[in-house]
Amino acid sequence: MPRTTDDQPTTPAPGTYTIDAGRSTIAFTTRHVFGLGAVDGTFALASGQVHIAADPTQSSATAVVAADSFTTGSGSRDKVVRSPKYLDTAAHPHFTFASNAVQDTGAGYVLRGELTVKATAQPVELTVGQPEYRAEGIRFSATTRIDRYAFGITVDKGMTARYLNLSFDILAVPATGNTSGE
Repeated sequence: MPRTTDDQPTTPAPGTYTIDAGRSTIAFTTRHVFGLGAVDGTFALASGQVHIAADPTQSSATAVVAADSFTTGSGSRDKVVRSPKYLDTAAHPHFTFASNAVQDTGAGYVLRGELTVKATAQPVELTVGQPEYRAEGIRFSATTRIDRYAFGITVDKGMTARYLNLSFDILAVPATGNTSGE
């Protein structure tokens, strides 16, 4: 049974949900020029799925991110980052995430999993807020910090920051044939 607050559920109904890639966003912020300048940008989700279990800590999620969707508003920078020097999106067109554990913090969740970038998998933790219920589906927000060095992307140390702070705004809609709420 989902937890509720003031007649509003705080845990989604069990079932399978598809991430609506067109209405979900991944934003990031990092630094460049020896930390003097901020760089903001986005990645696009290609696909994903969330499985909500009756016990939320048994839930899972997967996502595929289009690597060549890296966008900062600077065409020349975006081209360099997509090149073999950084992301090598021609050889590695996707990043993938698969969760392997969920911890209920009371105020939200910690979603642990494995992120694979350029064929290198590393553990990652996402801090997930309480879900929001909307007519079109369930909206999740999450944040994490990624160390690009952990994925072997170590070029331009100093000029390009080591860490990226990511924010996710995910809309999950009931999958076709979903048994949620039953």
